[in-house]
Amino acid sequence: MTRTLLITGASTGIGAASARAAAKAGWNVALLARSGDKLDKLAGEIGDAALALTCDITDRSALDDAVEQTVARFRGLDAVFANAGMGVAKAGVESGDPEQWRKLVDLNVLAVLNTAHATLPHLRKTEGHFVVTGSKAGRDHLKGSVYGATKWFVHGLAGNLAEEMREWGGRCTVISPGMVDTAFFDEPKPEKLQPEDIADALVFALSQRKTSAVREIHLMPND
Repeated sequence: MTRTLLITGASTGIGAASARAAAKAGWNVALLARSGDKLDKLAGEIGDAALALTCDITDRSALDDAVEQTVARFRGLDAVFANAGMGVAKAGVESGDPEQWRKLVDLNVLAVLNTAHATLPHLRKTEGHFVVTGSKAGRDHLKGSVYGATKWFVHGLAGNLAEEMREWGGRCTVISPGMVDTAFFDEPKPEKLQPEDIADALVFALSQRKTSAVREIHLMPND
């Protein structure tokens, strides 16, 4: 049977590229993001294997509803890519904006936790796979980077979740890229990693035999 992958932050960049790559590899894809028009366009491009679900994943009830719609449509859930995330406009701690930090933690930390909490009961049934977008910033100490600190959390959670999931045959992978050419940055960066590079890493992790658990994939631009 065709397996099903749920992707958060699916409307653009890494999420959209991952949806295309997974669908090409034979997966059904549930696409979650706040941008309904972009999701609908992407789902139309992919076809019947895609389900577009306009959803703010910081809203737990909306997230739960999207997960249930996915399971109802595709009769199960085999993998999740917790990809949604954001940065902040004001760098550093002393010069930072606490309101931006609240939004940052809501999306980069709490929404990842809630995505795992909402989907793990379904993944347990399929001995499924939870994948999350980390960052090089979650491996290095960067001066005053609150964004980087949220990604340190993601990396720690991924390792801890991998140990929890392995008890019932599940797997967890963190994908940690360096700079990626996405709308995250104001200027195009064509010489850096492309969203398709991260999408390929996702498909690689998901395609491993049950005897292999890819815990982390770290990618850097080859410039």
